[in-house]
Parts: sequence; structure tokens; C-alpha cells
Amino acid sequence: MKNKLGYHILAISIIAIWGVTFINTKVLILNGLNPQEIFLLRFIIAYLGVWTFSPKKLMTDNWKDELTMILLGITGGSLYFWSENTAIQLSLVNNVAFIVCNAPLLTLFLGMAFSKEIKATTTIITGSVISLIGVALVIFNGSFILKLNPLGDFLALVAAGSWAVYSLVMRGMTSRYNATFLTRKVFFYGILTILPAFIITPWQFPLGKLAEPVIWMNLLFLGVIAALICFVLWSIVIRELGALTSANYIYLSPVTTMIASAIFLQEPVTWMSILGSALILSGLFIASKRKKNRV
Repeated sequence: MKNKLGYHILAISIIAIWGVTFINTKVLILNGLNPQEIFLLRFIIAYLGVWTFSPKKLMTDNWKDELTMILLGITGGSLYFWSENTAIQLSLVNNVAFIVCNAPLLTLFLGMAFSKEIKATTTIITGSVISLIGVALVIFNGSFILKLNPLGDFLALVAAGSWAVYSLVMRGMTSRYNATFLTRKVFFYGILTILPAFIITPWQFPLGKLAEPVIWMNLLFLGVIAALICFVLWSIVIRELGALTSANYIYLSPVTTMIASAIFLQEPVTWMSILGSALILSGLFIASKRKKNRV
């Protein structure tokens, strides 16, 4: 555990940044960009940036791996972001956030189903459930309103499942390819596979408005910090800590969003959200007390 402490801190830092991206995305949407336009722009920025230090190797070692890269680009890029953002437009944000935070549990169940190395233990399940209860307290904040939207909630579940698949598939690739190379391929296929969405909803945002500081500054943060740097580092975290441990840190995302909202949007922090945060941290601690096998 001690020799992996740095990677645990790195995972927490990445999730903290991803939690803040809710604020950046909300600002961009309020200024006229739609979710798929934001995704395309941030991934183009990230893709161009990764070329500055990525190995110039174009293809993987074989076609099977290349097809796997396409799957990673879809599950960790286009499908994940499209389904999550579309779900937010159709359903309540709280519903979507809670469903997406089921990704760690889905990672565990999918891993158990398709890998003999991954087995459930009492500590993993207990810790995950405690963290999920904490997530519910932070997100709903004592004001639970049952307002279901079948399509929106289904798309949120698709997003959670998509990230679970991404985590498990990436786990098998990190030992064979450089993290920056993997990230570059994910960005490329993420961009390529989001393009059909523009057939349904054509580009509408005026290109001239991209020069406005509120637009390009938020896009740079999303593209360079949250996508380029964090995706490279997340590949390393998955390699060093395993898919399950890495996925469990997703439970911290609502906590970082809550803190960012309090700082930047002056939204109040309530005792319910503090209690939820404590449960999330407790659940993560319990889940980490399992056998030291990186799965």
C-alpha cells in the first residue's frame, strides 16, 4: 500500500479535476455550445497536444489491438460523453449523476463476469455500497424527487457501463503500450466516432465566438488539463492500481463537484453533503482493505 501511495494521491487529484469539469461544461453550454460540440473541441485540442510528446508510432502491433483501441475510443470517449450529456438534457441532473456513479459497481460486476482474476469480496462490496450511499446524500442533498425519464436514465446507465468497459479493457492494454500512445489513440477514435452525431444534430455554434475568453479558456482547461493530461495519467493509475481500485475513486467526483460549486458558484455546503462525503471516504477506505492483487 505504501509504495502505491503516490498513485492513490494521483487518482484523487485526477478525480478532483474531473469533478470541476462540470462547472466548465455548464459555462460553455450557457454560452451556446452543445454537449457534442464541447466534446469534439476538447478532444481535438487534446489530440493535437498529445502529438507533442507521444511516440510517433501510428498503429498498434496487430489488428486485434487496433480494434481494441476503437472500442476504447468509443467507451472512454464518444459514447460515454454523448450518452451522459444527452441524459442530462433529458433527465434530472441528480438522477444522471447518481446513475453514472454506479460505474465502479458495474466495473466489478463486468470484471467478475468476464475475468477469472476479478472476484468479489465482502470488503469491496461493503465499501462500494457505503460509498454509493454517500454519493446519494451528496447529490440529492436531502431533496430526493422521483421524476423518472426512461430514455434519459437509460442513457445515464449506458454512460456508467461504457466507463466500466473502458476501465476493464484499458487494464489489459496498459502493460503493452505507452500511456501517451494509448491516450492518443483513444482521442483519435473518440473524435472519429462522434462525427456521425453531427449528421443528426449539425454544428450550430458560430466559429467566431471561439475567440471569446470565456469560451477558449474553458475549452483549454477541458482539452489540455482534464482530457490530455488526466487521460494519460489515468492510464498509468489503471496500470498501477488496477481497474477496480481506480474505478472506486469515481465515487469522489460528487465531492469535488460540490466543493467547486461552493467556490465558483457560491452554492451552500450542507450537513447532508458533509455526511455523504464522510461516507464516501469511509467506503473507499474499506474497499481498499482487500488482498493486494491489481485487478
